[in-house]
Amino acid sequence: MLKVSMKQIKTIFLVLLFTFSNLSSSNSNTVPESFADLAERLMPSVVNISTTQTVVTNSNPFPFQFPPGSPFEDMFKEFGTPKERKTAALGSGFIIDEKGIVVTNNHVIQDAEDIIVRVNGDKEFKAKVVGSDPLSDIAVLQLDTKENFIPVKFGNSDKARIGDWVIAIGNPFGLGGTVTSGIISARNRSIGLSRYEDYIQTDASINSGNSGGPLFDMNGDVIGINTAILGRNGSIGIGFSIPSNSAKIIIDQLLEFGETKRGWLGVRIQDVTKEIAEVEGLDEPRGALVASVADNSPSDKAGVKAGDIIIEFNGEKIQEMKELPIIVARTEVGKRVDVKIWRNKRAITKKITLGRLETSEDFTIAEKSSPTENNLESLKITVRKLSNEDIKQRKLPNQTSGLVVTKIENDSPLIDSIEVNSIIIEAQKKKIKSIDDLSEVVKQVLKTNQKTILLVIYNNENQRRYIGIKLK
Repeated sequence: MLKVSMKQIKTIFLVLLFTFSNLSSSNSNTVPESFADLAERLMPSVVNISTTQTVVTNSNPFPFQFPPGSPFEDMFKEFGTPKERKTAALGSGFIIDEKGIVVTNNHVIQDAEDIIVRVNGDKEFKAKVVGSDPLSDIAVLQLDTKENFIPVKFGNSDKARIGDWVIAIGNPFGLGGTVTSGIISARNRSIGLSRYEDYIQTDASINSGNSGGPLFDMNGDVIGINTAILGRNGSIGIGFSIPSNSAKIIIDQLLEFGETKRGWLGVRIQDVTKEIAEVEGLDEPRGALVASVADNSPSDKAGVKAGDIIIEFNGEKIQEMKELPIIVARTEVGKRVDVKIWRNKRAITKKITLGRLETSEDFTIAEKSSPTENNLESLKITVRKLSNEDIKQRKLPNQTSGLVVTKIENDSPLIDSIEVNSIIIEAQKKKIKSIDDLSEVVKQVLKTNQKTILLVIYNNENQRRYIGIKLK
């Protein structure tokens, strides 16, 4: 039988007490008592951005309005008197170089005639655009001054974990430097705003005017650029930020070249479903299925074929289809990479020299292609998907999605309620992103006794309106 002396018991007790004390202390340090010191250090590096733009509109030359959809509306609108008006927009940004290099969102400064940057709440400077990229929604500015500034540095967003504390600093509603805190709620989010989406989701309060502002970790490093929110009337605890690792690649290219240089494979891809994986003998649904290969593209020259499944690119495994464009885009143009594909129930490797997306014919055609119009017979209207160009021209919130009404039949139930070019953004309190979304809601309404549908639209004056329609 093992005998333990009183002295040994005391020693063991003290060791355990010291260990648990350290654990408790370590755990308590993960919950900050205050963000004050961090915020005070970072505030001078976060800027408020205001822009102005001249918009020209034609006033109606007639003492009456044409009926919605009337051919005379377009025929005579050019006879109106041109009127100029100034529009203003607000956003946020942050300084990354002591010489006054500022990072913000592209949609904050897009088409701006004048850009004014306010630093530390009092000093104002004019700024010019060094480079911008609509696809990633990132822009780089240079302040017009010889002064030196306090920069912040980028952190490693790949190390950011769900549940980590973060703070956002920005210019919500034009109120100036505002600090909010929260945690990282999710990673790798895609919400349908741009081609390359890998957002960090946070519950730190982000509102209109925060766009372009930084998301900081507890070291004071930028791990994200605040870009979008869900909820039009203010923050509802769901905000999205561009990860710093992705953003830094774009920023470095804009600083060096004034434009982006993304890698290009030259394939159109789609998801690998469970059924496709079974037919192809793949162990699980993963990778990106090649739907087609562009002629004379890097993939075409390397022998990639339609029906191949790309399961690994340059050493990175592809689990979901959406991962591949992001990984390819951030890879250096001209680099020769190994691409592992699944063909005929076995893996083979192709060596591919990447081209440049921005100079490819595939990219040019995609940028110039006109949106497809679809008829919605149940409502007797023709619609097309809202584009980024629509959002830019009509000054809508960057995260807006919906359908633009391009034609209204005379016997449409909407004929007296909306006009051509109205944008349907919600139906029965559900966000509308595609014609299928709207068609499905209409089908459900037609099954009810009331047969009344509640739409939310932007009218031709870009005013948000609720409209109740009795369906026939």
